[in-house]
Amino acid sequence: MANPLDDPLYYLHNFRQVLHWLGQRYADLLDTDEQHFIQQFDRLPQPSQALLVRMVMRKGVHFRAGKLNYVEIGCPHAAAAPLLALGWVDGHCLLAIEELFALLQKGELLSAFKPWIEQPKGKKADWLEGLTARFNEPRSFAQWCPDLADTLYSLTVMELCDRLRLMFFGNLHQDWSEFVLADLGIYTYEKVEFCAESRGLRSRDDVHGYLFLHQCQHAFESGEAVDEVLARIASLRTDNPWLEKRRAKLLFQVGQSCERSAELALAQQIYRACTYPGARARLIRVLERQEDYVQALALASAAQQAPESAAEQQHLLRVVPRLRRKLGEPALPKPKPRPVTRLDLDLALPEPQMSVEYCVQAHLSAPDAPVHYVENGLINSLFGLLCWEVIFAPLPGAFFHPFQRGPVDLHSEDFHQRRAPLFAACFEQLQDERYKTTIRQRYRDKWGIQSPFVFWNLLSEELLEQALACLPAAHLRYWFERLLLDIRANRSGMPDLIQFWPAQKTYRMIEVKGPGDRLQDNQLRWLEFCGEYQMPVTVCYVRWAEQPA
Repeated sequence: MANPLDDPLYYLHNFRQVLHWLGQRYADLLDTDEQHFIQQFDRLPQPSQALLVRMVMRKGVHFRAGKLNYVEIGCPHAAAAPLLALGWVDGHCLLAIEELFALLQKGELLSAFKPWIEQPKGKKADWLEGLTARFNEPRSFAQWCPDLADTLYSLTVMELCDRLRLMFFGNLHQDWSEFVLADLGIYTYEKVEFCAESRGLRSRDDVHGYLFLHQCQHAFESGEAVDEVLARIASLRTDNPWLEKRRAKLLFQVGQSCERSAELALAQQIYRACTYPGARARLIRVLERQEDYVQALALASAAQQAPESAAEQQHLLRVVPRLRRKLGEPALPKPKPRPVTRLDLDLALPEPQMSVEYCVQAHLSAPDAPVHYVENGLINSLFGLLCWEVIFAPLPGAFFHPFQRGPVDLHSEDFHQRRAPLFAACFEQLQDERYKTTIRQRYRDKWGIQSPFVFWNLLSEELLEQALACLPAAHLRYWFERLLLDIRANRSGMPDLIQFWPAQKTYRMIEVKGPGDRLQDNQLRWLEFCGEYQMPVTVCYVRWAEQPA
């Protein structure tokens, strides 16, 4: 099969594909400027189209003609002429000196500003600091560098193209490189049928809402005053649940920032209004730091009646006894922890590049009892293979462009509920040997396709067969059901190693802790879960043996 990148205009074909896609699926969302752009783009000469796309796909908005050398485009000045006529490119854009410094090489800067540079052998950054006060008025490129035989072209349609990119991907973190990575075969995506309702942004208000929250995020990260950022966030009016979740996440991040800077009253205010998972636990912590123990304990006790997740429940088991002590209340009976098998090993100090997990793997592994370093990869992968068709089911709003490694609603509260009958049908296969056939078939058919669960670089055929032979179907079901309770939290924290005894069809999981390391909260939750269902799990504590003198 021919490599798409062999065509020097591959990037132009990709951009045209996006415009065609938007014209088919988002015509009712496009404003007048965007409609005009798509119509006019199609009428441009091919070199002009190609030059525009080259600039759109590069970083920044300012480009020197001397650096726009592309064989398939030819003369950049000729290609730019129609773009200048449309106003999509500006040939006389005013630049601040900081922008100019980003465009010129050190020698060119020295030539342009030599009379004012005291240390010619210094760094560009040092020169800029000294010149900024003197040259504080913006100028065109030609005015800055009258002796430089070059032209500057500045894009004026980058924001418009970013909006088109947003509508296509449904986000701004994916960019045009997705096409190249797919063309190269670096990433392969599952082909999903898109229904008419499959759009990330449903209305023009959704487009504006996403961009507005993106600007609020940028303002927050740029250090704008928190009260001004909060006022802007609160001004958004939307009935889109997805945008509300984005708003809640941003508020949570602002609340965490206020905590770190000890602005506890403001953090409390933010968390009280925030619906993002974890906000209630943070609010309890803030109240405790404010020494408002009565209110903190009341909120924690109410949360214990209906914890939002296992993580919050675990947090409450720690914080409630502490708050009761601070209020002088009698201690409550402590739940008795389930015992976990412990293994202590004294191992020779390894080479610097060898991790403690690999040391334990090498020490415990035997021909009849192989040990694999799997961490979160094995259980997630088995789940992803068995439930592949459910995960990639073309439900409305789950998939809306060809470069998705999983459904958009993967971490939504109703992810399982929307697919409950489909998951139930998958789990029925665990009652007999059908699940093994399904997993093996998916492993062959879907190899290398992007998935939010399958770790292809980990999952060898040998590991897969040992897992299918040694892991009881009942244990797989327990793990898979726990994953679905809280995918974001429960897909991590699993033990580092797994050891199989293929002859006996048994296994054990091993969590490895080196000197000074301790169990993390998500690891403790997994160990508690395994203990509840009597799954064989061991915590291995490693000490480094003293080296002989």
